[in-house]
Amino acid sequence: MAVSKEHLLTTVQLANFAADGLLVFPELIPDEVNQEAMREIDEKLIPTGYEKSGQELANIWKESKGFGAFFRLPQVEGIIRSLVGPSPLYDHHAFHKVGPHHEEGQIWHADNIIDPRQHFDIQLFYFPHDTPREMGGTMFLPGSHLRRIHETDIGRYQNFRGQLPMVCKAGTIAVGHHGLWHCAQPNHTESMRYMFKLRLNPTVRQRQLWNTDDLNDPQVPGILNRNHRWYGNDDRLEITQRIKFWRFLLDDDKWDAHYWLTRVENKPERPAPFFT
Repeated sequence: MAVSKEHLLTTVQLANFAADGLLVFPELIPDEVNQEAMREIDEKLIPTGYEKSGQELANIWKESKGFGAFFRLPQVEGIIRSLVGPSPLYDHHAFHKVGPHHEEGQIWHADNIIDPRQHFDIQLFYFPHDTPREMGGTMFLPGSHLRRIHETDIGRYQNFRGQLPMVCKAGTIAVGHHGLWHCAQPNHTESMRYMFKLRLNPTVRQRQLWNTDDLNDPQVPGILNRNHRWYGNDDRLEITQRIKFWRFLLDDDKWDAHYWLTRVENKPERPAPFFT
């Protein structure tokens, strides 16, 4: 995947991804692609069943002017390249088509088994039409991605402080870490709701894949210290997990924000001086 530097994400954007597990790109996809994508769902031009998992993304839907064109746009390729690198693998996809007056929503969940890796997959959530709040869309919980759960372990919860409903214009995409908690919402409108989800796996070490021109931007420590508030007194535990994740992305096991990990990693071995 050859990508121009101008389409790669910045360090500040990656820091926000590390802190929130989510990036949102409003109205990124042109309307002609949006319209074609919905037509492909309605006319079943793209199979609803999974393609073969583990194949290169570049192999699928080569003739598609909707969903295939969507992830081949330079601006989308840049996002993908910045997070999972060149030649990502197709994991699976899903078309979410929700009819009018659909009163039920999903329970909170994450789309993975308990996964201890620092390496991560991404999920692209593509909204090809305007999605007002009453239409539902997807609800995300920023900052949940590094809390390891098994799928619906959190299904007993109804609402979280700081939850983020996708209220967006046509052509918006959200990109989430594979561990991000989310759930679909009821559709209270007269219209059909469409959403497309695509999960991708990396094939390279996820180290500084983005545009690193702003690698030392002073905003980064503050971003990683963000308090999403829903986890109460566990904020420092969450921050230390983010610092470990950021070290992984940088490939720098000494990086720290405000001395959080340096303090607890201090294990002096130098003998104390002998005094008489």
